[in-house]
Amino acid sequence: MMAELHHWYMIAYDIRSPKRWRKVYKLLQGYGTRLQYSIFRCWLSPREREKLRWQLESILEPEDDLLLVRLSRQCVRNLPQYNRPDAWSTDELPYRLL
Repeated sequence: MMAELHHWYMIAYDIRSPKRWRKVYKLLQGYGTRLQYSIFRCWLSPREREKLRWQLESILEPEDDLLLVRLSRQCVRNLPQYNRPDAWSTDELPYRLL
């Protein structure tokens, strides 16, 4: 069986309710690393991405905003060229232990 391909995703959200915001924040902590207040980066397979989307949609309401952006390998490789050194750490392993 071949391993699934993984990609980096940047996930941004704007949630109107503090209670829903906390739920989403806690959920995303299990999937990735917080970059800013409501922005995470996650190393996901297509299956993990769809599971996460399903979990997020079960929390969110129509008035909330959610954006998932898949980053190409070239985008990720070039990030250090035009950002602050700590904006996207390359020291972290791109997977999570369960």
